[in-house]
Amino acid sequence: MRCPFCGNIETQVKDSRISDDGESIKRRRYCAACDSRFTTFERVQLREILVIKKNGEKKIFDPEKLKKSIEMAVRKRPVSEVQVEKLVNNIVRQLEVESETEISSSKIGEMVMTALEKLDKVAFVRFASVYKNFEKADDFQKFIKQIVKS
Repeated sequence: MRCPFCGNIETQVKDSRISDDGESIKRRRYCAACDSRFTTFERVQLREILVIKKNGEKKIFDPEKLKKSIEMAVRKRPVSEVQVEKLVNNIVRQLEVESETEISSSKIGEMVMTALEKLDKVAFVRFASVYKNFEKADDFQKFIKQIVKS
């Protein structure tokens, strides 16, 4: 595994554990070249998924990108790292179980919105503001009115 700090290819695994959600293995790694430590996660991938972007471009699905967008939405909220991991793993599993190998980015966005709405309302609104491309304060007000009604 390449060191994210210095790029050295030879890193050592110092500790391996099953993650809190039981869906992946968490590995603590050490790089002797720059004396850094970092964590990696290993999980089973049932099949490769292609994401169809809004512009029609196809990209290989990256669970890390999904995790980062969710982490931004839950930043400074009472949501634990374990809850984020579970949310990401649940969405990834749902995508892998689907019969389609190509999935639209909007479908993934809707899955995240559904999960965040149950987890944390503020994170839900934050994610929606980016996902639905809010441009004005009115966009927030309209959205909040919609979710209060339902």
